[in-house]
Amino acid sequence: MDPDSVKSTLQNLAFGNVMAAAARNYQKELLANEKAPATSSVNQEVDLDELMDDPELEKLHADRIAALKKEAEKREALKRKGHGEYREITEGDFLGEVTGTEKAICHFYHQEFYRCKIMDKHLKTLASKHVDTKFIKLDAENAPFFITKLGVKTLPCVIIFRKGVAVDRLVGFQDMGGKDDFSTRALEVVLIKKGIISEKKDEDDEDDGYKDGSRRTVRSSVNLDDSDSD
Repeated sequence: MDPDSVKSTLQNLAFGNVMAAAARNYQKELLANEKAPATSSVNQEVDLDELMDDPELEKLHADRIAALKKEAEKREALKRKGHGEYREITEGDFLGEVTGTEKAICHFYHQEFYRCKIMDKHLKTLASKHVDTKFIKLDAENAPFFITKLGVKTLPCVIIFRKGVAVDRLVGFQDMGGKDDFSTRALEVVLIKKGIISEKKDEDDEDDGYKDGSRRTVRSSVNLDDSDSD
């Protein structure tokens, strides 16, 4: 047989095999599609289109938008009253600050006391997170009248107010285990239990208590009556 003829025949056979294989694969795909359940993509598109015109869904969306707007307006109103930040006030401002809002926390502190600085750090973090509650601080040395009236004897002292009435307090670190390295979250939990702040769903628990012993001073807390209570 002529070599060229043999080569041509082999090429034709190879091409035929390729075409046959392709035909078999195509037939398998057709069979697989017939056996497979009908795709739901079209139905999903139709359902979504129908939902977009559903009056119930439109109402839910409108209600959600209205609720978010109302919440934003409430937060702005509270911020105008001094919420959302940890602020220092004077004795002359004190009554107006605690009576002018539903919930307030006031930290009576001394500038040189180590534990007061720890409390400051945690309260500053919580103030921006819990806007519903006002967070303020007052230098005990510059507030002798209210120190006496409120019976503040140990610093740090955090007093909780509702509509201007002192309803509870934290004295020293007793509620957080009595140690200096408590976390912001530990303080937050205590304040939640006391009902002055609310749990947040999107919170990031922080473990940021002072743990460096080198920062200690001779007196980490002070009793204003010169006793040893903490």
